[in-house]
Amino acid sequence: QVQLLESGGGLVQPGGSLRLSCAASGRTFRRYAMGWFRQAPGKEREFVAGINSGGVSTDYSDSVRGRFTISRDAKNTVFLQMNSLKPEDTAVYYCAGRSLPGTGLADSEYDYWGQGTQVTVSS
Repeated sequence: QVQLLESGGGLVQPGGSLRLSCAASGRTFRRYAMGWFRQAPGKEREFVAGINSGGVSTDYSDSVRGRFTISRDAKNTVFLQMNSLKPEDTAVYYCAGRSLPGTGLADSEYDYWGQGTQVTVSS
C-alpha cells in the first residue's frame, strides 16, 4: 500500500516556475513507477509526466516536454519541476503510483493517487 501527498502548488505568473513534491509512504515505493497527471476545469484528467522505478526512464506529454522535469530521490519523494509556465498549465496536479516498474501513460494504469494540488498560472 502506498499513500501519496502532494505539495508545492500555488499561483505563479506566466513564465514563472514551480516545483511540486509528492511524498510517498510505504516500503515498496522504490518498486513503483510514478506519474504526474493534471485536470483543468471542464476537461478530462491528462498525463503530464512519468518516471520508472529506477528513476532512469521518463516520459512526458508533448505539451510539457522541454519545460517540465520529473525526478525522484532515493527516499520517498517524487518531484515535478515546472518552468516557463503558461496559463494553459493551470490545473489540479495529481501524483500517482503504479505497482509496476515501468511508466504508464493512462490514468487507468495507476493504482494509487494523491489528493491533488492546485497550480494557477495567471498575471
